[in-house]
Amino acid sequence: MINYSPLTIRQTEYIRKSKDSWLNVLEGGKRAGKNIINLIAYSMCLEVHPDKLHLVAGVSLGAAKMNIIDSNGFGLQYLFEGRCREGEYKNRDALYIQTLTGEKIVIIAGGGKANDAARIKGNSYGTVYISEVNECHQSFVQEVFDRTLASSKRQLFFDLNPFSPSHWFYRDILDYQDELKNSGENEGYNYSHFTIKDNLSISNNVLKEVLRTYDKTSLWYQADILGRRVAATGRIYTGYKKSEVVIDRNYIKDNNITFIEFSIGIDIGGTDATVATLTGFTKGYNEIIELDGYYHKQGKNHGYTHDKYAKEIVDKIEEWSDTYPHFLFSTYIFCESADKLFRQALSNELKRRGINIQVTPSYKKDGIVDRIRLVNILINQGRYKIMKHLNKWVEAIENAIWDDDEKSKGNWVRVDDGSYPVDCLDSSEYSIQPFKKRLEV
Repeated sequence: MINYSPLTIRQTEYIRKSKDSWLNVLEGGKRAGKNIINLIAYSMCLEVHPDKLHLVAGVSLGAAKMNIIDSNGFGLQYLFEGRCREGEYKNRDALYIQTLTGEKIVIIAGGGKANDAARIKGNSYGTVYISEVNECHQSFVQEVFDRTLASSKRQLFFDLNPFSPSHWFYRDILDYQDELKNSGENEGYNYSHFTIKDNLSISNNVLKEVLRTYDKTSLWYQADILGRRVAATGRIYTGYKKSEVVIDRNYIKDNNITFIEFSIGIDIGGTDATVATLTGFTKGYNEIIELDGYYHKQGKNHGYTHDKYAKEIVDKIEEWSDTYPHFLFSTYIFCESADKLFRQALSNELKRRGINIQVTPSYKKDGIVDRIRLVNILINQGRYKIMKHLNKWVEAIENAIWDDDEKSKGNWVRVDDGSYPVDCLDSSEYSIQPFKKRLEV
């Protein structure tokens, strides 16, 4: 006799809500049971759905069969055992199922390639289940949404392991659905997040032993185990570990750190963020510490003037001068080279308050890749630190990734699509790059 592990209350609640929800999404860490939970929910939907034609998919046809049709004995062919058969429908692989509301034809497809979208056209589907949906091509997923518009009861089921927040699936789909739900306009959106700790088929003793094998400060652990939306693949700062880079005031106090120089890097945004980063250099330029910062992101239809930004940034500079001895005598400002008008506004505000710090255009001669390389080296050498309260800066360095399309062409381009605060990286790099020779990297 086979003993099955029970579902948790949260898992049961997700299945219950799926009955009346048009969009059902399970996200989280690996081995969290997302696929099994969705299979149960999806099979219950198929059992009573009024439409005849449906679709299941994965990144490839083989993946769809393995994850949805078979799924180690928990797939559709087992959930409908004795009532289903494999076959074809219009030259497409399909599963024929006898249900309470008549025969259902479930087409099986792969969606990882751009031309896969063409293979599901010509049909209208009552429901769709895509496993590992963010591995599929964007055009395929968009076509799935369109192909269910005429459904008698439109129901979509997705599961996914987290990617970087910059991924198109978050940007174009989930982020928007979250906004609608938060405003009370999307009651039919059923989302849950699970991790391996929610999988009751894994005993506590086994779970503890497994988790002991991971570095819990690594982005690998945060992505695969905790199911956080961080860049675990394609990352730029591969040597980054939160436990080694992110510090608090006690680190400075306990190590008796003093600063010989300070640098302020400023990146000016239009509708993007305007950021100022205060960087401190320790004796011998042994360590570089991002001490504090200014961050403001304005809207598309309203924003600050140059004078307004200059005033607020100089307010921060006065605050920093009160915090660090000799600050005004050992500080440099490197400001976005493309914005001459802001540099003039900042210089005027500093002069008005009697602060004698020259505003210098940011150094860009060696290019952005050289700036990235410099920070990467400092991280790998254990010399780069970020204060704990700088959440935006930590988020930026954790989620910075290379653009895959550009990388395939031989170009090294950092993703800059507004999905994470990349402006914090530009700002901090402006404050560090001019000191490259003194850093001896």
